[in-house]
Amino acid sequence: MGDLGRQARKVADGAEEAAESKPFIIAARVGYVAAGLLHILIGIIAVRVAAGGSGSADQDGAIASLAGTPGGGILLWVCSIGCFALALFLLSEALFEGRHRDRKEQLKQRLKNAGKAVVYAAIGVTFTRYALGSASDSSSSAQSTSAALMTNPAGTALLLAIGGGIVAVGGYFIYSGVTQRFEEHLAGEPSGSVGQAITTLGTVGYIAKGIALGVLGILVVIATVTNNPEESTGLDGALKTLQEQPFGVWILGAVAVGLVAYGLFMVVRARYQRM
Repeated sequence: MGDLGRQARKVADGAEEAAESKPFIIAARVGYVAAGLLHILIGIIAVRVAAGGSGSADQDGAIASLAGTPGGGILLWVCSIGCFALALFLLSEALFEGRHRDRKEQLKQRLKNAGKAVVYAAIGVTFTRYALGSASDSSSSAQSTSAALMTNPAGTALLLAIGGGIVAVGGYFIYSGVTQRFEEHLAGEPSGSVGQAITTLGTVGYIAKGIALGVLGILVVIATVTNNPEESTGLDGALKTLQEQPFGVWILGAVAVGLVAYGLFMVVRARYQRM
């Protein structure tokens, strides 16, 4: 009876712990929804630009657009909390998960989760800033930061590393889209036409985001090599650079639609992500 009692107590403790963590997990899932909304809005702005309109197709432009909607202030705070919760979840994964893997794989996974945690924390900071009424221009910030770093060899080397890293991340996104590797992170997704639609959104979205990141990274490298910080204009500049290429309007339009698909996938991912 003693052993049975201890086992029952262990199960009860586990259930209690799961119940206590449920609100936090829900908040973390909201972080994926927030990221999805950002990409959908960036894609919509990029479509508008491809059609001859104007707008800033980047994170700041998307958040400013969201802030201007009815109830935008509340949405900004909800997205901010979700992004910070997701950042904390990913940080805990980086610190405590993956112990069953070999040392090399464990280090790789921890660095990956830590990097994602930094990204979502930064997005949360941007949401918070706009929620508090403080706006910014990411393109101008990118140019001024690049100009400051280009004044010394160490800063130049750092910019080259950043540009190369962004290109590498873009390549990984394309690889993940083509191989549908992103499905490893999902659990319990539906089968049939709905499941296929989710896979299609992920495939198209990952490839489109990879292309956008690849162009962004190349622009950072070009700006550094030519010592021209004006070339480093962030995601908005990268997407508009696509427009300047042969058949650029169609290329930008396709990438923009792909970013919307990625955003929709992220919203769906909030439901099926393994956590």
